[in-house]
Amino acid sequence: MFFAFKNVPFNELLNYIRIIDYRWIFPSFAILFASYIFRAARWQIIVSSSHKINFKSAYHALMTGFMINCLLPGRAGEIARPLILQKNDKIPFTAGLATVAAERVFDVVLLLAFFSAVLANVEIDPGFEIRFNNFILNRETLESIFTGMIKLSILLISGIIILSIEKIRNIMKKAVIHFPLLLFFLKEKTKQKIIIKICQPLVNILDSIASGFVLLKSPVKIGLCIGLSVLIWLLNAFSFYIFSKGCPGINLSFIEISAVMILICIFIALPSVPGFWGLWEAGGVFAMSLFGVLQKDAAGFTLANHAVQVFPVIILGALSAAALGVNFIKISYER
Repeated sequence: MFFAFKNVPFNELLNYIRIIDYRWIFPSFAILFASYIFRAARWQIIVSSSHKINFKSAYHALMTGFMINCLLPGRAGEIARPLILQKNDKIPFTAGLATVAAERVFDVVLLLAFFSAVLANVEIDPGFEIRFNNFILNRETLESIFTGMIKLSILLISGIIILSIEKIRNIMKKAVIHFPLLLFFLKEKTKQKIIIKICQPLVNILDSIASGFVLLKSPVKIGLCIGLSVLIWLLNAFSFYIFSKGCPGINLSFIEISAVMILICIFIALPSVPGFWGLWEAGGVFAMSLFGVLQKDAAGFTLANHAVQVFPVIILGALSAAALGVNFIKISYER
């Protein structure tokens, strides 16, 4: 937070935060909550392609996961979600983890598509930068993260496709089972132990992961998930836009505020503290400066809006964890 606001006069920032019309929090949060409802519906579609799950289970597991993301480093909530499904819905952990990966593919692909549009339509001065801790936030940083996300997307999609093709998966399974037989220096009894103790569980894991990607066999469900993904991101952007109406000095159009949200999302892909505190604000100041917003106004809006985006999620996640009977500390250790 220090690095994000070191160039902003503290008194001016406090004065700005005081004059925000916080009545706009309520419609902004209502829209944000709707986006999480659609996120849960999308995840339910992905999971239900291979395992039975109702909307209530999907929603509570998702909100608990997002709460943990806000409180623990390393996006631990993404691991917590399949753990919760395993405990409450008897869905294998690896299958649940595969559905989380599939869900994230939709998000990353949509984000990359929107970001491409931003780069094509927003002029970013190569010399403009904001220093945040060990990071320099500028156009080069954005393009570097963008390239990394493309590579990650290609890797994820390729892996999903490979594991979803039964013939390829069978070849992989045979290779795993027969590998110990190639170890001529081992006794036959030892080879069989390796097959039973290591190779067979690996084969079961491959099948379990593949079951999480059954969605690929249904073009209708893929289309539905893409549509929901577009709706989710539009609602997120609209939540930003509605809150900006109560913030003095923020006179951006819906398209401009959407670009700000997308740039923030790209920047917070960098390693950061739980909840992205500091990096979110630095990214917001950088993005809003591109549209001529004063730094103190951009910092005040970004900080207040970040709180609106994060604290309600923590509260809703805590309620979901309570509804599921999830021991937060135990889940944290099990990750």
